[in-house]
Amino acid sequence: MKGLNALLIAALAAAGAPACSSEPKAPPQSTAPQHTAVGQLPTIDMDALVAHTKTLSSDAYEGRAPGTKGEELSVAYIADQLQKAGLKPGNTDGTYFQKVPLVGITPTPTSLVYRKGDRFQALRWKDDIVAWTKHVADMAAIERSELVFVGYGVVAPEFKWDDYKGVDVKGKTLVMLVNDPPVPDPGNSGELDPKTFGGKAMTYYGRWTYKYEIAAQKGAAGALIVHETGPAGYGFNVVQGKTGEQFDLVTPDKNMGRAAIEGWITLDSAKKVLQLAGKDFDELKKQAATRDFKPVPLGVTVSMQIKNKLRTIDSRNVLGKLEGSDPKLKDEFVVYTAHWDHFGKTADGIFHGAEDDALGCAALVEMARAFTKLPSPPRRSILFLAVTAEEQGLLGSQYYAVQPVYPLAKTVADINMDSWNVHGRTKDMTLVGFGASDLDDYARDAAGEQGRVVHADAEPEKGFYYRSDHFNFAKEGVPALDPDGGVDYIGKPPEYAKQVRDEWNATRYHTPKDVVMPEWDLSGAREDLVVLFAVGYRVAQADKMPEWKPGNEFRAKREQMLKGKS
Repeated sequence: MKGLNALLIAALAAAGAPACSSEPKAPPQSTAPQHTAVGQLPTIDMDALVAHTKTLSSDAYEGRAPGTKGEELSVAYIADQLQKAGLKPGNTDGTYFQKVPLVGITPTPTSLVYRKGDRFQALRWKDDIVAWTKHVADMAAIERSELVFVGYGVVAPEFKWDDYKGVDVKGKTLVMLVNDPPVPDPGNSGELDPKTFGGKAMTYYGRWTYKYEIAAQKGAAGALIVHETGPAGYGFNVVQGKTGEQFDLVTPDKNMGRAAIEGWITLDSAKKVLQLAGKDFDELKKQAATRDFKPVPLGVTVSMQIKNKLRTIDSRNVLGKLEGSDPKLKDEFVVYTAHWDHFGKTADGIFHGAEDDALGCAALVEMARAFTKLPSPPRRSILFLAVTAEEQGLLGSQYYAVQPVYPLAKTVADINMDSWNVHGRTKDMTLVGFGASDLDDYARDAAGEQGRVVHADAEPEKGFYYRSDHFNFAKEGVPALDPDGGVDYIGKPPEYAKQVRDEWNATRYHTPKDVVMPEWDLSGAREDLVVLFAVGYRVAQADKMPEWKPGNEFRAKREQMLKGKS
């Protein structure tokens, strides 16, 4: 789950002003027989939604980790509920399942040791460093590998940016910073340059997944990201949740093309290591925010060994289909996604994952049931897709996006459900990545019929758009909507949104305490679900497919895809 990312917007809270940060163009118009107002759409059964959530997040489901009893129970339950809701099997093989081949890797690491001459430092496992290997092998190691600081580890030709210039890092271990380089605006040194890396908003270059990808492309032996809570968007305790079994998709080369060891180190540990190298962290970080930055060999070597316990499994995505009514358009699909998995059970307890994302799967089921209550199906087909291994790196949606059951060229949109307001009604709704595509316009109009407004998330620098399952559709070119809860709570003080967000991140996010709470108020979630229903229904009815906005990073991929559409 991307986490609750919408913060209180000061102007909105203080003045009660509309939160729309721009005025997008109206969505493509439809010549469908009718335009059904949101108040006339089928209702979502919230009692059933809570019942599903309680079942999926119960102790019996053991935290829903892939490859466990929890998976067996979860996928069977969701498939059964989709069938009872009246959906056909979503796979063309006549089942409700898509197999997703995964390899589970449980690491047993040693300490990571830095050496310079006769001096050395050992980083404590879990306290100072969390590392792993994705190599499908009994062991992975780096031995006396040279340490190189590569700034933000970004190669972005469109911004004339290369953090690797002039240095061959093959076989070396890289230390890099999280997020995009914060390039100052030439006209205002107090702001970031909006023309470089999206200004305040994070691009994919800022994501930790990209950092490891580019390190592998450069042939690095190891890749270590310096954790900073602000830029990362979460505390080191979240990283510490990655110390047990991790999954990855099975690749032909058994992931041997990746760096042998990947991981995170704490900020304090990074500063100490740089001190050992005779360098100052703050000074290097300042240099890294410039195009002139070049990799800095640190004169330090690093060694670490990780032994692996391996197992391969066929995990499953669950999918149900509502067939469209238009003979010409029914082979095109609107997709709703939610992830059924969570972290299973550990020595810390059962990770129930109620909000994250049992509630999303419950909404998926009840959204499907509501669609079957329409007087007639929409023109296009609707696919309800509950994916596996989101918490392992969006693996289930990644697999579907590269091995789709239905062609992506005929997949008109993805609407993701992975963030929930359980605290009451709001005057607004957050759309992460607001302004990316026509889907935001559809959502704006539907929310407007409720007397509500939509706006961007208040922390675009944390890159939440890249942190849930819709991203894998977007990355392949499919317009994708990433909704989040509002921040202007009706009848609550201005600071309430920040209070509930901070409480979630500090005490329940990715912990065993994510359970159904007696004080949940889903009246706001009900209104959000109506908006999401309206978006999917109206897109399914429209004559035109939704498009990415001009200048969007995914637009070219979509245009290229549609040129070859059959």
